[in-house]
Amino acid sequence: MPSPPPPPQPSPPALPISEHEDEIMAAVEANPVVVVIGETGSGKSTQLSQILHRRGYTRRGAIAVTQPRRVAAVSVSRRVAQELSVPLGDEVGYAIRFEDRTSEKTCIKYLTDGVLLRESLSDPELKQYSVIILDEAHERSLNTDILLGLMKRLIKDRASDLKVLITSATLDGLKVSKFFSGCPVLNIPGTLFPVEKFYSTERPTNYIESSLRTAIDIHVKESPGDVLIFMTGKDDIDKMVSKLEERIQNLEEGSCMDALVLPLHGSLPPEQQVRVFAPAPPNCRRFIVATNVAETSLTVDGVV
Repeated sequence: MPSPPPPPQPSPPALPISEHEDEIMAAVEANPVVVVIGETGSGKSTQLSQILHRRGYTRRGAIAVTQPRRVAAVSVSRRVAQELSVPLGDEVGYAIRFEDRTSEKTCIKYLTDGVLLRESLSDPELKQYSVIILDEAHERSLNTDILLGLMKRLIKDRASDLKVLITSATLDGLKVSKFFSGCPVLNIPGTLFPVEKFYSTERPTNYIESSLRTAIDIHVKESPGDVLIFMTGKDDIDKMVSKLEERIQNLEEGSCMDALVLPLHGSLPPEQQVRVFAPAPPNCRRFIVATNVAETSLTVDGVV
């Protein structure tokens, strides 16, 4: 009896970066280092590694993609494994402090910059990788800056068989290009959704209070869609979450849809961080109160 045909592979989502695949690959083939600058949500973190994988760069070694934050390394690797229809930990895996979900088969590996630095201690030439992508380089953590220096040295030592891509949403590409002796800078235009900006007419005396008022205002008047509120750190987030929950409970019963308030910051336990990626229950609006981790490192679906 003939075996059933394999299930059709899902086609990659049409993100702005997909339209520039040939241009990116031409630059990568011609140069050891390329800087890629593209808007948040253009698909840099999820698509670049897949494009390189499709073009055969994983035959010589794995592709390492560094993220400045653990929650980003985990969520992006999950997403890529899902898009390639492979179990997480096989062809696509991640390595963060205290947790390693990779195997012999792993050819796309997401890891924090700290983990890559530690790997470079035991193997200064990082021979297992054919491509190293430093993602979110604008975060400018100590680790990322040291890695940029290491990459400059590595490119000299492994000129023939290593490619380095530096990507960011808001990086000063020319500075980095100068550091890597004039490497090309590619700008990927386009966002997934148009963005409208509204400014406050007067200067708020208390930003938590004015964010609260705006959030409640949106909740009562606007159509369904999740809301993302940026705060400066864990203390502000905790204050905001408890005040927002209190205000929502005091709203008139039945005057608007339900609401779910979720915090998101680096020191939350992983199982709570993952909650922001689950879609909202029916007839319910999610308020995600986050640090700048949600500005560029993560894209949360459903935020309107």
